[in-house]
Amino acid sequence: MDNEKQTLLSPDAADYPAVLRQCEDNGTPPVVTARGNLGALDRTPIGFFCSVRCPGDIILKTYDLAQALREADAAIIGGFQSAMEKEFLDILLRGTASIVVCPARGFQRLRIPKSWKPALTQGRLLILSFFADTIRRPTVAIAARRNAYVAALADHIFIAHAEPGSKTEGLCKAALAQGKPVFALDSPDNAHLRELGAISVSADTPETLKQRGVIPI
Repeated sequence: MDNEKQTLLSPDAADYPAVLRQCEDNGTPPVVTARGNLGALDRTPIGFFCSVRCPGDIILKTYDLAQALREADAAIIGGFQSAMEKEFLDILLRGTASIVVCPARGFQRLRIPKSWKPALTQGRLLILSFFADTIRRPTVAIAARRNAYVAALADHIFIAHAEPGSKTEGLCKAALAQGKPVFALDSPDNAHLRELGAISVSADTPETLKQRGVIPI
């Protein structure tokens, strides 16, 4: 697929992500608009999430995590909408890992940031939208639907931080209920995620992440 070409993927298309056929939007799986290398979805996608509010201890550890993952032989997928998620994406773009960005809006008039374009040209960035062009701004409801699709596409989930009672914590619970591996940064502020069943992980080195199963060996 031409990395600069925009492609519409209906649920019956051969290259439509099969897992999304199990996700229904108004009774049918979402039509997906894609730009970039669809092969990124074959590289053990790691879903990344972080609540809007993030404790200082976890902010520092999330920077370490981004440094460890940016050279990984994997794909990191997310909406990259919260401030910490955006910072995380900026670091990933300076590495070699594959990235899948899923905006909570349609593709029409979506401005591709200049910092994304080298990764797009290199074939390591994929942009996916699950929404009609009439949806031009993210809302809480649209972001929640987007995050559910991201979680479905991910082989496992990494949560930097989820505030207690937040939608991100709810996503963690749903993924665990489905038997999907969920990892969280090792911090007292994530104790509630450990209690739910998330695996605590230190982000010091890529080797640590490989040993814990976050990055494939």
